[in-house]
Amino acid sequence: MPFINILPPHVADLIAAGEVVERPASVVKELLENSVDAGAKNVTLSIERGGLTFIRVADDGSGMAPEDAGVCFLRHATSKIKDERGLEAIGTLGFRGEALAAISAVSRIELTTRERGAGSGVEMEVEAGDIQYMREAGCPDGTVMTVRDLFYNTPARLKFMKSDRSEQAQCVAVAQRCALAHPEVSFRCLRDGKEEFFTPGDGKLVSACYAVLGAEAVRGMLPCSGGGDEIEVEGFVSSPAAGRGNRAQQFFFVNGRPIRSLTLQAALENAYKNTLLTGRFPACVLHINLSYAGVDVNVHPTKAEVKFSDEKKVYDAVYYSVLSALGREEPAREAEIKSAPLPPERHVEGPHAPEKKSFRVVSAEEYGERFLSGGYAPPKTYGGAPAERVTFPLRDCAQPARSPVPQRPAPAPASAPRPARPQPQPEPEPEQLSGALAEAAAAEPWRLIGEAMNTYIVVERGGELVLIDKHAAHERMIFDRLKRNAEPPMVQSLLPPVIFRADPQTFAAVEAEPGRFEELGFDAAPFGEGEVIVRAARADIDIPEIQSTIEELARSFGSDGDDSVLHTMACKAAIKAGRSSEPEDLRAIAAAVFSGEVKYCPHGRPVAVSLTKKELDKLFKRT
Repeated sequence: MPFINILPPHVADLIAAGEVVERPASVVKELLENSVDAGAKNVTLSIERGGLTFIRVADDGSGMAPEDAGVCFLRHATSKIKDERGLEAIGTLGFRGEALAAISAVSRIELTTRERGAGSGVEMEVEAGDIQYMREAGCPDGTVMTVRDLFYNTPARLKFMKSDRSEQAQCVAVAQRCALAHPEVSFRCLRDGKEEFFTPGDGKLVSACYAVLGAEAVRGMLPCSGGGDEIEVEGFVSSPAAGRGNRAQQFFFVNGRPIRSLTLQAALENAYKNTLLTGRFPACVLHINLSYAGVDVNVHPTKAEVKFSDEKKVYDAVYYSVLSALGREEPAREAEIKSAPLPPERHVEGPHAPEKKSFRVVSAEEYGERFLSGGYAPPKTYGGAPAERVTFPLRDCAQPARSPVPQRPAPAPASAPRPARPQPQPEPEPEQLSGALAEAAAAEPWRLIGEAMNTYIVVERGGELVLIDKHAAHERMIFDRLKRNAEPPMVQSLLPPVIFRADPQTFAAVEAEPGRFEELGFDAAPFGEGEVIVRAARADIDIPEIQSTIEELARSFGSDGDDSVLHTMACKAAIKAGRSSEPEDLRAIAAAVFSGEVKYCPHGRPVAVSLTKKELDKLFKRT
């Protein structure tokens, strides 16, 4: 008795339809893509009750002749390719000839079409893949296809459909992607008779983005362009301050085809590294154009995924294009609380510190007399009398000076002279300023008001009141300096050394990788049972912070890349919120923010917000 059955044609058609038509949104996708391939300039989509009972797509494309309309619902009937060579460079959205056959197998279809230039058109009805009637009809150029009662003959598929609202949302999302993919085509989407969106079809991507995503979303996006090696990247990416809670608004298009790609997603998100808040995702509308032979679209049943012949080139093109767009960010100034780069203030430029050429250990006394540190710790006592806080003049806007931490040697004799306070330098004339300061002199002036709550720098500029998070801004400055690796760390011997009981992970890291701690400026070693001794530490790390810094570094060593290590170092070395800072330090931080050098902290948080005079007047009921 044979066990292998040859399935009837209608059963085979139902099985094949399940690969292409998963839900109403699949029908919408195939019909809209057919309209685009037909050269339509205006396309209207209408759906009712989630698309299960009614889907209509009307276009003004090339239409079909009667003989083509009679065979378009057969399997593998297509006008897009003729032989196997056509698969090597596919330039159309459809090409397999399966979509209409699959749709007609599980629905009732009404088709009206007229070829351009023809005297009349044709209308026909198809049910479960069989033509019920076909006759001549008067109709405009183009095609109108109506799909009714989807899955009426496959109840197994019908019971897996979700609510009408959910299915409608999927249909609209497909239409939105198609509209963003082809801004040269005007799309109108109607849901239960109400317009969801309408694109003008003027060929401008920004117009399609406004219509589909909304004005508010577009205001938070930056133009992006670039590429190379015959790869072009055009579109928009979101500002880091406008990050999303998910990836729903990441739209990638390759040669006008909406796709999903882990390669493009990774390139986009890696470009935002250290600028986007943790747990947030960038949005984008990116068109990647390359040769048809450089991408294979015939790898997925719904053509939603593709393969690139050279993924690295595509990755690099997207990554560097997005990176360039973020570097050119100039958010518009609006009458609302926002984060934005601000122009610099004219201020005093002090003497430059000598560039460090090698790693060396200095004593606490020498360090306190010659160099600047974190500038945040109030006078403390470490086994003796409190050290005096010493303020030094600023060195340079690019690497602002910081007030020193208290001296950390053993108690000095009572007769030891205190370090002399340097006299303030006379303010130079504008022509004496160099580098970023020279550009700052010509910019809109700003005035440092002071410090609020020992946390926020308060600045007045024109008609705005600006608040700067001093810790976040300073952390970014230190992070960028560490990232550039401009100079080796300055190390200070600890008298006495810091000894603490470490958790197993920290102890194992200190025992296994002492050289890595040394590279970061720490002389740390195991000391007895489960204890760690630190004999020297970076001069910009305060003594109470040493244990937590070592512990966080130990955890960071297990993560990918060095950025987490740099995050830890920058956070620990930065000025601390809640502790008073010197005006010179505040000005230096503000200058870095205002010049655009600092926009976001390494974790992606904004460093500055502004309140306009108009907003303040509203708060006080003056307007």
